[in-house]
Amino acid sequence: MKRAILFFTTAIIMTLTTAGCCDCRKLQKLEKPLVGTEWQLVQIMGREVQPSPDSYTLMFHADGTVSGAGDCNRMTATYTATESRVLRIENLGSTRRLCPNFEAENEYYDVLERVTHYEMSAENMLLLSNGTLVAIMQAVAAE
Repeated sequence: MKRAILFFTTAIIMTLTTAGCCDCRKLQKLEKPLVGTEWQLVQIMGREVQPSPDSYTLMFHADGTVSGAGDCNRMTATYTATESRVLRIENLGSTRRLCPNFEAENEYYDVLERVTHYEMSAENMLLLSNGTLVAIMQAVAAE
């Protein structure tokens, strides 16, 4: 009798575990890779952003560099990323055109330099600074 109860309890737990992870696996398949995906800012410091098509972007490259744009300036930097999703963006440099929205662009660059980790959620990359969400980037659809 004890064996039957143990068997059925184990079977129920395995079924629930497997069913519960189905959504996790589906979500993981939707995740975009950090490297090679073009990312665009959609939220910064809790505020929604509606950028123009080529602004506030990032592209991580396999050689440890990242490139992109702010409001009107192009930027480059170096980065390190680990499997545990530690992310550091350093040595950020940009062109120096005077943008109409230079304060927002400066905030974007400052946030990027404060990033310590990232998380993926389907087509979004969440950028964190010591556990605090500072920005959300969304994968740009390939044309």
